[in-house]
Amino acid sequence: MSTKPHFIFTKLHNSFSVYVKNLEQLTVPEIQIIETFVSIRNGLFDFNTYTFFVPKNLEFNDFVFLLKHVNINAICEENILLPQKKKGRIEFGRYKGLDYSELPDSYLLWLKSNYSGKNRDTIDAELKFRNL
Repeated sequence: MSTKPHFIFTKLHNSFSVYVKNLEQLTVPEIQIIETFVSIRNGLFDFNTYTFFVPKNLEFNDFVFLLKHVNINAICEENILLPQKKKGRIEFGRYKGLDYSELPDSYLLWLKSNYSGKNRDTIDAELKFRNL
């Protein structure tokens, strides 16, 4: 018996993340459909956190419409992040000058694995805040 994916959508500054609440109950073909959806949109699926990230500014209603358009029948909820205080600006790389709270999820995940500099605590706090 097939189970509908249960998505919890979070809009971020210039991307969105989706937690798949019931990933373990989905069949392999259902998971492959989600993977294809994410891949086509240049996203990243992190199976450790049951979360996928897409570097596109999208509203919740547009996400739900998009799922229907590509025939993904899912239960969808929206997680609204409360505004947060500024945590400092990144001092290097492609996103130099942006506040850590403005970084795309995919870049924060990259930093998680590849950065151990002086702002590591700020990066870890932002990852925790976003449940990444």
